[in-house]
Amino acid sequence: MRNWAGNVTFRARELHSPSTGPSLQALVARSPRLRVVGTGHTFNELTDTTGDLVSLARMPRTFDLDTDRHQVRIGGELTYADICPRLDAEGWALANLASLPHISVAGAVATGTHGSGEHNGCLSTSVASVELVTAHGDVVTLSRGDEGFDGAVVSLGALGVVTALTLDLVPAFELGQYVFDDALTTDYATPGYSVSVFTDWDGAQLWVKDTAPPRVSRTAADGPRHPIAGMPTGNCTQQLGVPGPWHERLPHFRAEFLPSAGEELQSEFMVAREHADEALAELAKVGERLRPVLHVSEIRSVAADGLWLSPAYGRATVAVHFTWLKEPARVMEAVKLVESVLSPFEPRPHWGKIFVARPGIDPRFLELAGRFDPEGKFRNDLLDELLG
Repeated sequence: MRNWAGNVTFRARELHSPSTGPSLQALVARSPRLRVVGTGHTFNELTDTTGDLVSLARMPRTFDLDTDRHQVRIGGELTYADICPRLDAEGWALANLASLPHISVAGAVATGTHGSGEHNGCLSTSVASVELVTAHGDVVTLSRGDEGFDGAVVSLGALGVVTALTLDLVPAFELGQYVFDDALTTDYATPGYSVSVFTDWDGAQLWVKDTAPPRVSRTAADGPRHPIAGMPTGNCTQQLGVPGPWHERLPHFRAEFLPSAGEELQSEFMVAREHADEALAELAKVGERLRPVLHVSEIRSVAADGLWLSPAYGRATVAVHFTWLKEPARVMEAVKLVESVLSPFEPRPHWGKIFVARPGIDPRFLELAGRFDPEGKFRNDLLDELLG
């Protein structure tokens, strides 16, 4: 069994697909080592294990809407594509989405995955409570304000098996998507609800998702665009400013089509917004060395948050994403180059993508992980390196 990109072969002794809460609890309690796999859209060994690998695909598909609290409780196996149309049909929305609707909500939350917008936090900031099965098979719920909650949301799967999440909602809304061809990398600061710059470190496109056309001195695209030159635009969500539901505009790609390039690897690094322009200028200097192994980069803003392992913890952030060719050896050298260039700016990696340098871990999370999993049941080789 491999991940979505095919660059990681899971070493698990057995794949399990429990269909009830009690069967999952029993499995967790008896297993010496265990990890959970969702949609497989992780590009490193974060979900790998030499023990038991668990899929929640057969678990009950919980979707409990609470209109009084403006929240929804969902099962840990559901994807954004599963829940967003249902929310919209009921008049509700999530405040933000990632570029792909194909990914599992629990996996995105656990790794600090984000969308875009200087006033939009990462997807994890919408979590009001998290329910998980801990090392001895117990079910524990942590809610916003509880001790340890800020460490339990972006947890890398190190605390237990997330079986349900409660998410904050906003009223459903519409957006248009506007694309411009002659952008600069610093156009990530363009006003808009959600803003992305796609670049090969030579030319760039600006994508703005907002309720009205942005006021920018850039050339509007004369037709649909794909972030990667030459790829079919039919895979992308509606552009040219046509208004549409939030869940059909915030992602770049349609749920029913192959996302992004398909054959690819990914990395992403976050720097403080105050240093972003300088960091982007330094990356541009090595653009010729990156392009031979690069499909495209994406630059986005993310609001600061208070989640201990979030890459946007405590600082307004600019995220620089790299969609690489599926050439692992060459990609690793490119990643080392990117990390070296960004090192003066204290970059933080996306936990579910390819990185080499090992960042420091908040001591509060180490203490929390020690309490929830004292014997390291949910550890693997990568987590052993990260957590010590």
